[in-house]
Amino acid sequence: MKKLFTSLVAACALTLPFSAQAATKTKICVFDIVGNVGPMMGAMKDWQAAALGWGLEAELIPYTNEAIAAEDLKAGVCEAALITGIRGRGFNKFSGTVDSIGAIPTMDHMRLVLQVLSHPQSAGKLSQGSYQVMGIAPAGAAYVFVNDKEVNTLAKAAGKRVAVLEYDETQAKLVSQVGATPVASDITNFSTKFNNGVVDVIAAPLAAYEALELYKGLSPDGGIINYPLVQLTIQLIAKKEAFPAETAQKSREYFYNNLDRILDQLKKEESKVDQRWWVEIPDADKQEYEVLMQEARDQLRTEGYYDPTMLDMLRKVRCKLDQSRAECT
Repeated sequence: MKKLFTSLVAACALTLPFSAQAATKTKICVFDIVGNVGPMMGAMKDWQAAALGWGLEAELIPYTNEAIAAEDLKAGVCEAALITGIRGRGFNKFSGTVDSIGAIPTMDHMRLVLQVLSHPQSAGKLSQGSYQVMGIAPAGAAYVFVNDKEVNTLAKAAGKRVAVLEYDETQAKLVSQVGATPVASDITNFSTKFNNGVVDVIAAPLAAYEALELYKGLSPDGGIINYPLVQLTIQLIAKKEAFPAETAQKSREYFYNNLDRILDQLKKEESKVDQRWWVEIPDADKQEYEVLMQEARDQLRTEGYYDPTMLDMLRKVRCKLDQSRAECT
């Protein structure tokens, strides 16, 4: 009788949905500069609901300071953290190189890259050391914001103060090469420095325009250079031992399958940018920037900042969508 009872209990457990069974509990640090009501937290709450179906009960902990979220991941306060791809490069150079300068010209390119990275065959590359990447989402293209719209060429940037992320050495290198002065900043204060005139130039996604009140730094004579420098990402970095490989793959596929929802949200935020700020530049200048960014990627590859395999993959994506590019012949 005892064996029969045990068998019946086991059979019933198998028929229950994951959410009704004992789910694995975990903590996720979520960086969102707006906090608990921000867009990143909103997206992760949808992920949280989906994760119950994978047998995962996640507690989301909001962080307005990205550095602390990353450190708490290392310290074991959280089993995973949602952070920017640039900071995520410290956990996985392969996925962090998605955010390399000028490597992804448009969102069409980004879609193809994310499709490849969500495929099971990419799982090995998304695991490095004791961490794995459980999802990658676009955060929008970064544009150059200037407090003087006359600063519309690299030559005119010489001598200007440019905010750079203090934990990303590549930015300071690039700014110094054009004769400008890098000013060490982080995501929590770069906008304040721009709005208060401490720096003359920043690079930021359009989604930050209203959230960080960047129109204050643009007023009265500033502008946004209409040429995207880099496609930014948000990445879910997790401790490898905390999540089974199957769960990590489901999470990566979830991120990709919900790409259109994220893009719709980005478009909504980008539409809030006042059109008067846009500064157009000649096609010849754009071609010059493209060459300079290619040279920068090659240099940073040689110096070990960017992952060579990812850079090669990104080149193949660019050539797939535009075979006329010089690098494709």
